[in-house]
Amino acid sequence: QVQMVESGGGLVQAGGSLGLSCKASGSIFSINAMGWYRQAPGKQRELVAHIVGGGSTTYASSVKGRFTISRDNTNNTVNLQMNSLKPEDTAVYYCTAEGVYTGGYRGYDYWGQGIQVTVSS
Repeated sequence: QVQMVESGGGLVQAGGSLGLSCKASGSIFSINAMGWYRQAPGKQRELVAHIVGGGSTTYASSVKGRFTISRDNTNNTVNLQMNSLKPEDTAVYYCTAEGVYTGGYRGYDYWGQGIQVTVSS
């Protein structure tokens, strides 16, 4: 079984910074891509940032230039550094691991349990 454990998050004032971290654990051979999504109350879940094994990244336009995603392939960890936070960044943030191979014929996707980020104005 693969477990996704998120840490970080919390409450910060507008303009501040927070860091999120997520570790995938289990009998993992490889992970194709990792990322962060978020869901604000009353809104659909949306992609925040995404990083593939080779290091290529994708960001939502709303966070580009403020957030940075990074990945530690050795430790199966993905991090999200969030700077210049705005109240509209308030949401539950979920990490993902896509194409996780544990020895079978195909990879599977996994999600973290979600972690709250609240930005006060």
